[in-house]
Amino acid sequence: MSMSLDRRSFLGTAAIFAAPRVLFAQAATERRFVFIIQRGGADGLNTVVPYAEPAYSRARGALAIDPAAALKLDGSFALHPSLVELHRLYGAGQASFFHAVASPYRDRSHFDGQNVLETGGSAPYQLKDGWMNRLVGMLPRGGKQPIAFSPAVPMALRGSLEVTTYAPTALPRASDDLLTRVDQLYAKDAQLHALWSSALEAREMAGGMAGGGGARQDAAALGRMAASFLARPDGPRLAMIETNGWDTHTGQNGRLAAQLRGLDNLVAALRENLGAAWAQTTLLIATEFGRTVAANGTGGTDHGTASVAMLAGGAVQHGRIVADWPGLESANLYEGRDLKPTLALDALVASVCSQAFGLDPERTSRALFPGAVHAKALPQLLRS
Repeated sequence: MSMSLDRRSFLGTAAIFAAPRVLFAQAATERRFVFIIQRGGADGLNTVVPYAEPAYSRARGALAIDPAAALKLDGSFALHPSLVELHRLYGAGQASFFHAVASPYRDRSHFDGQNVLETGGSAPYQLKDGWMNRLVGMLPRGGKQPIAFSPAVPMALRGSLEVTTYAPTALPRASDDLLTRVDQLYAKDAQLHALWSSALEAREMAGGMAGGGGARQDAAALGRMAASFLARPDGPRLAMIETNGWDTHTGQNGRLAAQLRGLDNLVAALRENLGAAWAQTTLLIATEFGRTVAANGTGGTDHGTASVAMLAGGAVQHGRIVADWPGLESANLYEGRDLKPTLALDALVASVCSQAFGLDPERTSRALFPGAVHAKALPQLLRS
């Protein structure tokens, strides 16, 4: 099967166990850009399913997605049944899918693969800062300094530009009386008072969603909270959301369905709560690597190479599938086991960022991914 290139984060310190985390950066622009990372190596073959290829069902066996249940995109590919919102967005011309995509990394270690994905290097630990921090440096300066809504700043946002951290907490919300007393305590300390004021402002922007019961926050609630920041005229314009749990060595069918349902709910909550700002929003979803083509002996798949990246948002121009499909027959696999990469994730990220903010493509590519060789030109993916 072959396809053409263009086819259809001060106050909060408690981490949310196994939940996504939100990370923001301020920029003087109306465009919003959200990077959603799927940590653990998400299975691209059961996300955007090559249902028309016989080798897929043969290799996957009981793990293969039933074509009758899958959400058709075209005559070759379909979405996992959990991705109802993304399927709707594709039909509305607001989602695109990129298959057989990979970073330059090939050795299948989560830590190393995520480092390459987040720094934009061609090898693990080659670069000391993240491509999102470098992107912030290319945008018009204005408003607040970048802020990460997380107990720790992820690698993609680390760099010369400081990022304040904030994380939703599972502790009960502080009373107004306590907040007043702390404000009085810090009033004579310029540095602490400034940090306190920033924390209170972030608390207000969260719309009361950052605290409250339970150590686990569902994906829809996370999306609503993220949207409450991004939709504000004075809110952040760059954001990063971390999702975990994509390492499906065992029991993949149920686990992946739940993971994808959560991702779909996250996207839906962002769309529903961004209001008019949705038209200016781009979501880029990607993972460090994919999974093996063949199922393993424990009802799952192992670390692989190429996977799927997804683009969604009101700023997306036309729904499409972009793939130079290598095929799944044994002779066509990478090292005889993995989906072969035919599209550079570096090139996709650089293209999306340059189009989202009206930046020079070559300059953006060099800044975000120094040393990368981008052989393939990508189509216009976003509205000007």
